[in-house]
Amino acid sequence: MEFGLFIQGYNPGFRREGNPDAEHQAFMDELAAVQAADKAGFKYVWITEHHFLDEYSHLSANDVIAGYLAHATENIHIGSGIFNPLPQVNHPVKVAERVAMLDHLSNGRFEFGTGRGAGSHEILGFLHREGITDTNATKEIWEDVIGEFPKMWLQDEYEGYEGKFWSLPPRRILPKPYKKPHPAMWYAAGNTTSWEMAGRKGLGVLGFSVGALEQVPPLRDAYKKAIENAEPVGAFVNDNLMVCIAAYVAEDTQTARQSMVNARPNYLVSNVFRYHDTFPHPPEIPSWPNLIPDVKLEEIDFYLETGGLCGNPDEALEQVKRWEDTGVDQLVFGIGPAPVEETIEMIELMGKHVIPKIDPDPVHSTTKYREAAARKG
Repeated sequence: MEFGLFIQGYNPGFRREGNPDAEHQAFMDELAAVQAADKAGFKYVWITEHHFLDEYSHLSANDVIAGYLAHATENIHIGSGIFNPLPQVNHPVKVAERVAMLDHLSNGRFEFGTGRGAGSHEILGFLHREGITDTNATKEIWEDVIGEFPKMWLQDEYEGYEGKFWSLPPRRILPKPYKKPHPAMWYAAGNTTSWEMAGRKGLGVLGFSVGALEQVPPLRDAYKKAIENAEPVGAFVNDNLMVCIAAYVAEDTQTARQSMVNARPNYLVSNVFRYHDTFPHPPEIPSWPNLIPDVKLEEIDFYLETGGLCGNPDEALEQVKRWEDTGVDQLVFGIGPAPVEETIEMIELMGKHVIPKIDPDPVHSTTKYREAAARKG
């Protein structure tokens, strides 16, 4: 199992009080954390793309962040988690161009993740002109475009496209990706149907919505069954399942637990349900602006039972092994709620005590898939 970070420009209102630079500081802190992760042996960083989601995510121009990190890091793979390829949000050709350019700037370290956005507040803003009021319509739009990206990268002159949602005459799409054939392709999947679809198309899954160990088996099984007979939209199958959780690790247990309490992670979770209205909404989750109560110290044991990661390095190792046992290929830690100093301590402790025992292989799994495809020509 490999490891990564997830950044999103989290900027809660309570941090802005008396701090006009809170938004700027959030970005700078995340960049510092990614550079620390690069040195600590983390293999991936995923950079979200969100629009209009006040407090929850101010990271809208993730291609800019990716370009910076391509220069500021050496080994970590830089992934779009996600680039939104809906033509109403980003023209597909410009997405293909950005992916290829970032592959050059990173010396072949870019990972191409796509998705359909966070919910109605975000996506319907871009679809307003077309009069689309149902986010389910974005599934057809996404499927209309996803198979065209490999053609744009691999064909000397792209053959062009005439579809329901966008069109382009034959053109040379430049540049081409640096390393052949092209970056690994991923999809941000939610429900079981989406995981199965990703498997059929040979895409890795970005499982941002998985929050507990017990959720993994049915999703994993649907994906693995489908990928056995995949008809990949790209030049190769990316057989990879990623899950994103939070992590609070310190030298001693009580410090880690207090770090979690102080970070107020449930305010972030409240914002998840504030905007992701396509997610199932459990009845115990209050509706915004009502908030999920803050975590208490005495509740952390329950959090750990569901798959949470909080404790000293030895405890973190045992908790990570539980995720490894589910068959997850990549475990990613979403950052933002905790102060950057505590986040970097977590990264360094994981890099020293945990990652070498779980992932001693220095080569990224996606590099292996990509190089094998290049050899086949």
